Amino acid sequence: MKLGSILLAALAATMALPAEAQTPELSVAPGGHYLLAGDKPFFWLGDTAWLLLSRVDRADTETYLQTRKRQGFNVIQVMVLHTPKMTSSSGAPALVDGDPARPRTTPGNDPAKPDEYDYWDHLDWVAGRAEELGIYLALVPVWGDLAMNKVLTRDNAPVYGRFIAERYGKRKNIIWLNGGDTRSESNTAVWDALGTTIKSIAPQQLMTFHPIGRTDSSWQWHDAKWLDFNMLQSGHRSYAQEGANAKGEDNWRYIAEDWVRLPAKPTIDGEPSYENIPHGLHEAPPQPRWLAADVRRYAWWAVMAGAFGHTYGENNVMQFFLPGADTRNFEADIPWRDALAAPRAPGADQMRFVRTLIESRPMLERVPDQSLIADNGERYDRVLASRGKAYAFAYSYTGRPFTMRLGTIAGQQVRAGWYSPRDGTTTPIGTFSNSGTRRFDPPGDTAPGNDWVLVLDDARRTATE
Repeated sequence: MKLGSILLAALAATMALPAEAQTPELSVAPGGHYLLAGDKPFFWLGDTAWLLLSRVDRADTETYLQTRKRQGFNVIQVMVLHTPKMTSSSGAPALVDGDPARPRTTPGNDPAKPDEYDYWDHLDWVAGRAEELGIYLALVPVWGDLAMNKVLTRDNAPVYGRFIAERYGKRKNIIWLNGGDTRSESNTAVWDALGTTIKSIAPQQLMTFHPIGRTDSSWQWHDAKWLDFNMLQSGHRSYAQEGANAKGEDNWRYIAEDWVRLPAKPTIDGEPSYENIPHGLHEAPPQPRWLAADVRRYAWWAVMAGAFGHTYGENNVMQFFLPGADTRNFEADIPWRDALAAPRAPGADQMRFVRTLIESRPMLERVPDQSLIADNGERYDRVLASRGKAYAFAYSYTGRPFTMRLGTIAGQQVRAGWYSPRDGTTTPIGTFSNSGTRRFDPPGDTAPGNDWVLVLDDARRTATE
């Protein structure tokens, strides 16, 4: 059978599977650092679609989901309640009088009948359609501002939590992001009540806390019974916009800190700098924009440091911006459909190459190991490395030469190649003794964005492209 026929047959078989078979139940893998989907390792490649439920209809949702599916994304992060006045794109309110304890539901769910098709019917459809496409929804039940403004309280959080957990708690493709761009140390009783309620009703669904920028859920919630994995928001500031002692753009530092916490829990950067968003978000314009090279760096740094996946975001897409809309934020300037892919947002197309490489080797045995780099640098010159039993990866954002310590992975000889984060191609280097140290010089001139991943394999391993 020809390769094309095999691929078509595999696709047809996948399409024939029931929706839940394409999104098996997620769980934390043995060892505590990674996830499983069913009994298979799961690499989270997320996209940010915060306002999906309120800004676009079914047709545009289909366009969005199909595009992200094609690009290799398997998790979509979505707000459920952004404000007390949250409505669907057709104007159906989520709440009665803005009260989280009174979700607005109506009899029937016919999308052709506005009096029937309420906000929650639409979320039902989005969740179901995502499941059919093999996509998980990471839902923020309530954005942090509602707790800050005392709309969500310790009293009504359990009421709302029960409603949303009973409605979505049996879906295998739902993940919960408690919090929502908020300080972990603020309104702790509210967030604990919400998390505890949802988890008590949907114990099999994974949950974390989405914190404010440049903080990590582990700082406040690592030992919470409802928190299955940690999430940080490395945020949108540049080195120049941070204090001398801040982590700044070094998102890998948060991951490295989480890796050694006990008990071990998986960790991920759930909100790094978005492609096409101004540095700092709230700084006086004009500010430079984060571009594809930057979002690649955040992804590779985090994953090499031990993250179980990564979430990407694009400024115009996350808010579903359309020119002329009065809802424009963060200097959005590209119609969202044009910002789904290259040439306006090449980073969205390039995220898949992180997932491809990590999934090509045994995922659950991979550990971060900075001792592999003999001559590491700071900031953009930092090389991040991780390894398995018979392979190792080292990511250089600038493509600067660096020295590797050999002999850590299996094999008397190792085979080396340069993997491109831009297009997923591999340039062979050669095979040599797995001992001592060796200097590696990536292709091209040393410069930010000339990023490469050095891939070392036990030479006895069958070569893969």
